[in-house]
Amino acid sequence: MVSKNQIKLIASLQQKKYRTAEGLFIAEGVKVITELLHSHFQPVYLFETEKVLPPTSISPELISPDILKKMSALHEPNNCLGVFRMREPQAILEEGLLLVLDTIRDPGNLGTIIRLCDWFGITQVVCSAATVDVYNPKVVQATMGSLSRVSVAYTDIEAFLSQTKLPIYGTFMDGESVYKQNLPQSAIVLLGNEANGISDAVAQHVTHRLSIPRFGDLQQTESLNVATAAAIFLSEFRRAT
Repeated sequence: MVSKNQIKLIASLQQKKYRTAEGLFIAEGVKVITELLHSHFQPVYLFETEKVLPPTSISPELISPDILKKMSALHEPNNCLGVFRMREPQAILEEGLLLVLDTIRDPGNLGTIIRLCDWFGITQVVCSAATVDVYNPKVVQATMGSLSRVSVAYTDIEAFLSQTKLPIYGTFMDGESVYKQNLPQSAIVLLGNEANGISDAVAQHVTHRLSIPRFGDLQQTESLNVATAAAIFLSEFRRAT
């Protein structure tokens, strides 16, 4: 039976300070949990309201929907929830395509970008310290399990970019059209904040400025959603293979 202290602990993991203190995070839904169970993430607790989770080293505990709702971060809880240990910080590997994010704030955007990286075969994302926490439940949910295959590191990206030997392709409204470039397969793709783009301090390290040109007759759309932009840029880099 789930104790009140367990429920309190799991519910508290919706907040970053408690996730950090405990080294734990929550995941919800059969697909997300199953993907994490088949990866390097270590499960601590598994709960389900019906038999939906695959066999694993930890036996899921059958609980009522009311109990699940008390632990869930979702407005409409799914039928299962898992608690996992966070990964140890991974070394940043400067090879192939590397995505760097400058202060992405929206959990859905970060989760979608991680999913896109999984699709395009990019195994690591490097985030500024001000980027939303990858273990935020909304981020985990939006990755749809891709967090199990894409490593996410947080660092001082200005310092990192200042020493890398890889070319740095920054995304700007006034850059050169991405459709007219000969794009390398070993490079950094840098995306900026949803509202403000790449910060001035970080932009100083960019070696190539790219943009996605507008084709509409009126040219009135101000910008693209950052996750949409990520999909276009990553697709163009991969098209060059």
